[in-house]
Amino acid sequence: MNIRQARVQDLPGMQAYLYHALTWPSLSYVAEENGRIVGYILAKMEEPEEHDNPEKTEQVPHGHVTSISVLRSYRRLGLAKKLMLQSQEAMSTIYRAAYVSLHVRKSNRAALSLYRDTLGFTVKSIEEKYYADGEDAYAMQLTFSQP
Repeated sequence: MNIRQARVQDLPGMQAYLYHALTWPSLSYVAEENGRIVGYILAKMEEPEEHDNPEKTEQVPHGHVTSISVLRSYRRLGLAKKLMLQSQEAMSTIYRAAYVSLHVRKSNRAALSLYRDTLGFTVKSIEEKYYADGEDAYAMQLTFSQP
């Protein structure tokens, strides 16, 4: 099994994610076996958050996991954890991110276990009807320890 940075040619039919690969190439990775992609993570750095009050604009650099997936037959092998850690390391060291955020379906118990129990994420809020089918999402965050 090999984990490497994602390339533009890894994203056929995923033009929406092309921006990630071109803007933050060091944050997105694929897991491949015998040349076949069996898992991926797409991540980015977030822009400073805008508020009505300019004094409250958040200037802290932070990353965001846009999408992560592992083929069903390759799950429970630790690939998602490896992909997450690889991307988090790049966020922290290259971009000096203070934390990483992500959204996860409330019903996705396996992902919740990975994020909360294995990786140490905490739930920051619940975003109602976040997904197109109306399901709520947990907005989760992991703060990086700075050297």
